[in-house]
Amino acid sequence: MTQEEKITLLADNGEAVDFYVLEETKINGMNYLMVTDSKEDEDGECYILKDMSGPEDGEAVYEFVENDDELDYLYRIFTELLEDAEVEFRR
Repeated sequence: MTQEEKITLLADNGEAVDFYVLEETKINGMNYLMVTDSKEDEDGECYILKDMSGPEDGEAVYEFVENDDELDYLYRIFTELLEDAEVEFRR
């Protein structure tokens, strides 16, 4: 990862939570982000977010992908996209 892009999401309790974008891709017209909760060179958890924004939304609306089949499929795609990056995945 050469440049850290940080996004801030609001949790259900209104608390701001920062995530760092590892990669993004578009599949079947849907945008997905692979993010981590830690900065570069630190161990952290990875999450896959789906962009649920509509044309009327002023800001991006993301939700965590929780469906196991969808997660497995997206995990394989992001693993290939990040193959040359210095990112180590453990499931």
